[in-house]
Amino acid sequence: MIFSNKPVQYLLVTLLAFTSSINYASTTVDSVSVKQENAVETVEVSGHGESVGHEIEKEFNASELINSHIGDAHDFHIADWNGHAISLNLPVILWTNNGLEIFSSEKFHHDNAGEHVVDINGQKVVRYKEVIFYADKFEQMTQEERDNGAFAFDARPLDFSITKNVFSMLMSAILLFFLFFAVAKSYKKNPNAPKGLAGFLEPLVTYVRDEIAIPNIGAKKSGKYMPYLLTIFFFIWINNLIGLIPFFPFSSNLTGNIYFTFVMAFITFIVTTLSANKNYWGHIFNTPGVPVWLAPIMIPVEIIGMLTKPFALMIRLFANITAGHIIILSLVSLIFIFKSIAIGPVAGAFVLFMSVLEMLVAALQAYVFTLLSALFIGQAVEEHDHH
Repeated sequence: MIFSNKPVQYLLVTLLAFTSSINYASTTVDSVSVKQENAVETVEVSGHGESVGHEIEKEFNASELINSHIGDAHDFHIADWNGHAISLNLPVILWTNNGLEIFSSEKFHHDNAGEHVVDINGQKVVRYKEVIFYADKFEQMTQEERDNGAFAFDARPLDFSITKNVFSMLMSAILLFFLFFAVAKSYKKNPNAPKGLAGFLEPLVTYVRDEIAIPNIGAKKSGKYMPYLLTIFFFIWINNLIGLIPFFPFSSNLTGNIYFTFVMAFITFIVTTLSANKNYWGHIFNTPGVPVWLAPIMIPVEIIGMLTKPFALMIRLFANITAGHIIILSLVSLIFIFKSIAIGPVAGAFVLFMSVLEMLVAALQAYVFTLLSALFIGQAVEEHDHH
């Protein structure tokens, strides 16, 4: 498969633009000090008045490691070098009381505890657990309010930042575009016998059509919904795989983010609702075979049933992907918890097994989400069978 030169050139230019914002972080902080990760204990030696500093190693916290991975962030942590963090700072886009503000996440100096104050055009903000607050209102909040800060809409600006998950979503969308652009180009050159990338993707496309769309929606109407079903199948599958790769520019947990799964499920709900025919609405508001006096009970039950379908889609994808990441990170954490090299081969073997299993789960969850979406759409467009 041969790609056109111009798209490749554009992609390289984009990558170079992103890499130009990679920051080799220093420990210098310009306004507020950041908490030290290591405490230093000073002991006075008798007779000489000398003091010796003993560095106390910070205890490993598995919860912090897991939460930092499965959560979203305003920058990509790439690696550590000589005690310094190498990271890709992503753009922070806020709608504040003074209007739109755009700046680099580098200004937070890797502080995520609400200590470093950033002054943007006279407006001061802080970041606490990846949520950006107004500095003055943050100081007045209780610890519980800070921990639930995502819902403190009066204490924080609207955040439209390009976070890790947004970066991953855009990257996967571009990847999908190039993949199917190349496949379409291949079919134009050789429509009879696809080769290379087209030969790999064609069985997947025909499987979605023959095993998911047609059996659940019907041969007559399935073609109308094939673009949507193919999009969600490959989009979810690719993002599931991206989350399994533990290094930059991957390692994000997009499909394990409940906001993302909510939007995907909501789109399926909208497609289903707008496609529904009178037979579908008749089953909801006038259930066949049910006495009229039961209508006040059955109609709310049917409406709740409409809402539980996308809810199940949302929770299933979120829970399965997040659980897999937590298990793998927990197995890795065992090495640091026991502080023994003996546990390394055992944990490593289980991590390898779980990683291979997660590759299967990545494809399986994309299949299940697409299958259930096709099933819900099929129920909405199904014609009444007259006997």
